[in-house]
Amino acid sequence: MSPTLADVASSPRLPDALVDALSRTLVRPNWLALGAIAVVYPFLPPLPPAVEYAPFLLSVVLFGLPHGAVDHLVPGRLRGGTTVRTLAAVGVVYAVLGGAYAVAWFLAPVASLVGFILLTWLHWGQGDVYAVLAFLDADHLPTRIERALALVVRGGLPMAVPLVSHPVEYRRVATAIVSLFDPGAAAALAPYFAPGTRTAVGAAMAAATLGSWLLGAWRVRGGATRGPWLADVGEVALLWAFFWLVPPVLAIGLYFPLWHSTRHIARLVTVDDTAAAALAAGDARAALGRFARDAAPLTVAALAVFGGLAVVVPGRLAGWAALLALYLVGIAVLTLPHVAIVTWMDVVQDVW
Repeated sequence: MSPTLADVASSPRLPDALVDALSRTLVRPNWLALGAIAVVYPFLPPLPPAVEYAPFLLSVVLFGLPHGAVDHLVPGRLRGGTTVRTLAAVGVVYAVLGGAYAVAWFLAPVASLVGFILLTWLHWGQGDVYAVLAFLDADHLPTRIERALALVVRGGLPMAVPLVSHPVEYRRVATAIVSLFDPGAAAALAPYFAPGTRTAVGAAMAAATLGSWLLGAWRVRGGATRGPWLADVGEVALLWAFFWLVPPVLAIGLYFPLWHSTRHIARLVTVDDTAAAALAAGDARAALGRFARDAAPLTVAALAVFGGLAVVVPGRLAGWAALLALYLVGIAVLTLPHVAIVTWMDVVQDVW
């Protein structure tokens, strides 16, 4: 029996109508967009910096930054209604965690950068685990261990694969970020980009991927549905190719708004009864419009974080690399409390 909209607040499973709608409007377009880029990019001439950095600029208003701007409404939608108390609770989470992380960047920029990479690894992995369970309607990840392995693989694709395939570009961005706070500290990044480190990371990612695929195949042999497992395998293979072939700035700039953020927005739509009903009825425009309305105020407010950082960081904001570095630090400050909210969603919706 297919779950109803009322069941969504306590389970990653979605009604069949929502799964079908999300497959048409989200999952398949995700595949086509990143797949087409992975195929075409190797045949393109070198792109100017303005083109490579453009997706990050667009993500300020298109899916990227807005995808976390509805966090204040999440507790109410999962727990019976938005109140002053639920709004205040989210506000405290953002103020405490975001504020502490902002201070940490000034005190220990290298450790903060490594923490941001690991945090993003966790967050993008958890987002994709939910998507596999809900949007692909998968049943081949029944245990926490299998879901944790899937998280490691899914989160590691954008964070670890470019370290192996494009270390020069990866290090350039990392150096620009650290140099905003302490140019001399950038030398401490060298061990992370050493050949031995990169080889170990690549081998670990390959082993984790293969292990996840084999465990899924074993579950299918034991009765799990084959189609969602094949889709899961296909997505992982697609993302391996995408992050191996496309340089990190462009790859992450496209993945963030076109894959991770759209999937989280879809998740938010499913816990908003009005938007979910519109999507299930085939009115994706109404569902997305409702999300955009809800996200607009705090998207604008989040820009103040970037403005404040631009004023107080000691490094010079000259050139594309420095501006991207500032943007990523701002995203990092917002990501820590956002991950706390999403982790709470995972627990409430029985992802773990």
